[in-house]
Amino acid sequence: MYYDDLSPYAYPFAEDGDVFTEVGTGVRFVTVRDAYRRLSIGWLEAGRPWTAGSAPVGFGAKLLTVLEEQAVNQALGLHECDLCPVPLDDAHPWYVPRPGHRRASVGTGEIRVPGEPGTAYAAPALIGHYVLDHGYLPPREFVDAVLAFDLQDRSAAYPSIAFPWIPDDAELYDALVE
Repeated sequence: MYYDDLSPYAYPFAEDGDVFTEVGTGVRFVTVRDAYRRLSIGWLEAGRPWTAGSAPVGFGAKLLTVLEEQAVNQALGLHECDLCPVPLDDAHPWYVPRPGHRRASVGTGEIRVPGEPGTAYAAPALIGHYVLDHGYLPPREFVDAVLAFDLQDRSAAYPSIAFPWIPDDAELYDALVE
């Protein structure tokens, strides 16, 4: 699915808000509605234009940390990178990088990176693969936001979720309790 960088986020399955998964357990989910404006970043597709280039030192490593610490709008299916020239062989585990790559070329879910007050960047989990393995260079404001993202700055009500703007009244679903 392709969206222009910095265009309003419009993924059809997330119209009702963002669902953050507690990464440590995978069984607690927090739904955030209308707490911030979302801008699309890194929704690439073969045949569509995107910017390539070298990112500032530290950007790739910090982006990978965000990807490890956060899980948003996890899907039940997988999305395979269509920028890679050959589809994965069925015998190749989807979560293992291709030979010569640093990140898996299949993903599920998204991340959110806080930007200016009231604005969050919405990127697919494949953004790490796009940056590290295809040389995608996101817009400078996103790069700056990733580098400035303090992953320890969290909501008091939901300290296990790596995102600062989760309101205290966000909807919690705990599969262990339900």
